[in-house]
Amino acid sequence: MTNPPCQLYLITPPVIDDIGAFLPVLESALSAAPVACLQIRLKDLEDSALVQAATPICALAQRLGVAVILNDRPDLVDAIGADGVHIGQEDMDYLSSRELLGGDAIIGVTCHNSKQLAFEAAGAGADYVAFGAFYETTTKEPKSKADLEILSWWQHAMETPVVAIGGITPGNAAAVIKAGADFIAVSSGVWQHSDGAAASVRLLSSLCQEHSSTRA
Repeated sequence: MTNPPCQLYLITPPVIDDIGAFLPVLESALSAAPVACLQIRLKDLEDSALVQAATPICALAQRLGVAVILNDRPDLVDAIGADGVHIGQEDMDYLSSRELLGGDAIIGVTCHNSKQLAFEAAGAGADYVAFGAFYETTTKEPKSKADLEILSWWQHAMETPVVAIGGITPGNAAAVIKAGADFIAVSSGVWQHSDGAAASVRLLSSLCQEHSSTRA
């Protein structure tokens, strides 16, 4: 059986000073090539400010057919209108998040570099597990370093989709795709790309198509 091609999982910058100026950049990026989902990851905002900033981002992405995942905050998913949540090991646990959001919500779980955490998340019913960080990242201080081998192992062992995260750019994405990632999560590799966000999305999308057939 052939697995579907790897897909792009875009993450917003952690700080957006001007939402109005960011929206056209986001629209250009999401329109440049297929993007499976957008994670809204805005840090250090009060709840009301987070809802105010995230709501137009969510509406734009969904209008373009992109699923929206809110980072860390299952309690604000409904207020923003997002499709689901990405939770870390220090956030609300999976079962509580599922009870809060219901069966239709997308819930993904950070598993760092732990096969055990991934097994537990998948067994509980998570829609995806995320391993990382695979490379140095300027977006956040990673709590773990993951090897590409864990992607290959997971691809052979489990059916739950796996997201690779942490320092992925157009320059190193091919190795992650080949190793077995179902999704590559990219933030600064898009927003800080020298040719612009849209160009980076196009390049990453082409890498997904080119290298998925050689995945381990």
